[in-house]
Amino acid sequence: MTGDRPVVVYDDDCGFCTWCAEWIVRRGAFDTVGFANLTPEQHARLPADFTDCTHLLTDAGVYSCGEAVEQALIRAYPDLRRPFGVLDRIPGYARLRERLYEWVADNRAWFGRVCSAEPPVESLK
Repeated sequence: MTGDRPVVVYDDDCGFCTWCAEWIVRRGAFDTVGFANLTPEQHARLPADFTDCTHLLTDAGVYSCGEAVEQALIRAYPDLRRPFGVLDRIPGYARLRERLYEWVADNRAWFGRVCSAEPPVESLK
């Protein structure tokens, strides 16, 4: 991490992923790092299959895939903490969140036609 700012780790070879990283940085206090520019310390914190999805590195831990997106949204929009807290208590929500994340990831070529940015984004502030 850089200071106390969470770090969004994303696929810097994907225009849609880059657009998403830029979008969240414009809305909250985040740093970003693409897969190609991970420091050894950042890499060591990630799961072995880290290239399968986005991650959010915080002082408290590492969030991956749909949970990373949820945690980033909560940090950018604190008023979402309560609604996501309610959702987290619904049986099956976490599985649904991850399936939705997977669906978007599987269709990112299509989403990239709508929302895309030139990769890579090394560090947005």
